[in-house]
Amino acid sequence: MTEQNGRAYGGNGRSSALESAFGRPPGVESSFAPGAPPLTPPAPPPPPPAPGLRRLFSRPSGVADSFDPPPGAIRDTTPPPESPWWKPDADRDPWRDARSPASLGGPPDFGDGGPAPVGAPEEPAGRRRWGLRNITLTAAVVLLVAGLLTGIAGGVVGYLAADRITPALLDPNATLSQVSPSVNRPPGSVADIAKRVLPVVVSVEVSTAGGSGTGSGVVISGQGYVLTNNHVVSQFATAGAGRSLRVRFSDQSAVDARIAGRDPKTDLAVLKIDKPGLTVAQLGDSSKIAVGDPVIAIGSPLGLAGTVTSGIISALDRPVRLGGAGGNSGSDTNAVINAIQTDASINPGNSGGALVDGSGAVIGVNSAIATLSTGSTNQSGSIGLGFAIPINEARQIAEQLIRTGKVQHATLGVTARSVTDGARDGALVESVAAGSAAADAGIKAGDVITRIGDRLVGGSDDLVVQVRAHKVGEKVQLTYVRGGRTVKVAVTLRGD
Repeated sequence: MTEQNGRAYGGNGRSSALESAFGRPPGVESSFAPGAPPLTPPAPPPPPPAPGLRRLFSRPSGVADSFDPPPGAIRDTTPPPESPWWKPDADRDPWRDARSPASLGGPPDFGDGGPAPVGAPEEPAGRRRWGLRNITLTAAVVLLVAGLLTGIAGGVVGYLAADRITPALLDPNATLSQVSPSVNRPPGSVADIAKRVLPVVVSVEVSTAGGSGTGSGVVISGQGYVLTNNHVVSQFATAGAGRSLRVRFSDQSAVDARIAGRDPKTDLAVLKIDKPGLTVAQLGDSSKIAVGDPVIAIGSPLGLAGTVTSGIISALDRPVRLGGAGGNSGSDTNAVINAIQTDASINPGNSGGALVDGSGAVIGVNSAIATLSTGSTNQSGSIGLGFAIPINEARQIAEQLIRTGKVQHATLGVTARSVTDGARDGALVESVAAGSAAADAGIKAGDVITRIGDRLVGGSDDLVVQVRAHKVGEKVQLTYVRGGRTVKVAVTLRGD
């Protein structure tokens, strides 16, 4: 064969070169070089397994396959058509034939009615896949009607179960037991006093072009006179056109009112109304009250008419200076009152209302409250410190206003300021008016007044209220200190 090829290539002029490159070495005739190592003889067959192992792991009798197929697959002569292990065409199934060639098939069949792969065997008779496309319109209507009927039946059963089977939430015949203890409102109780005094306490409604406000008042005369605070009506008194002043009673009836007179120095005023059949307040004696006595405040705080609060008398003879009292910056009130202090709640709008004792008698006219100050902001509202003008002083002022429309106050004729030397307090006289009661008594600037009668003078405001507690023309004993020496002198008070 080589020679023929050599001759063929030699015929093309290339045999010598090819033989030199690819020919056998000289003296070699065979296709493989001599002296190759002998082939290793095959290993002897393994010995047969022991009889015990053969009995445990050998094939059952009559079985020639290496694996035991599942029941019904091979040995079952009548396998069921739907068996997942065997099919009638198993001998032609390429997945069971290891010698079959590999090829790519069509998309998988998920049972949704899609096209079967090309060449896939047909399913056996009797097996059919269902999908929505197989449901007819008639079947869909039947299913819908069946669902509606089922829902209605479930609703009826639920209603009957809630109404008859389970206990009802509502009971049309339910009644609750009521205990009727005896109501104890003895004479002198807060409820008894409030019932008797509320008809004599009124709301005073003021309206001007600059705004409106509400205060309180007390009916003190059957002729239609109502006692209130000056700062409640001062804006009305100084306003022009477009103003109104009305008094509203506890039965919600209201009438127009006029100012009979007012006194900015004591913060009191008297109104006149025309209304028959008035209930008149009982005026008490403020000189007989004591610290700790129970009291009731009645008025219209914050416009809430007929409000009743209770407490006790916290202090007596408390000098309180009122300037635009009650937060009324437009008021011309400039008063110092010898106040009754109480912890009964008093708020803006209580001004002019009644402070009554345990018998229901009026012992004071509610006029002011103490407030907390943070920076320049006043914190309004009751903090348990309310002040009322004693009714004995208010009665004297009201009588003068009803009679003459004005008031004359007793005065000493000095200006003073509060001082103390650490041991005692007093009022330092800064100036004395010519022709005044103090000038006639020989009092001079620099004197420190420490007592009027038997009462100590704690400061300039205390001096004012103690002098005003006396009548014009009344003679009082005054004690003062001059150059370290105590002097007593009689002074006849004059009118302002």
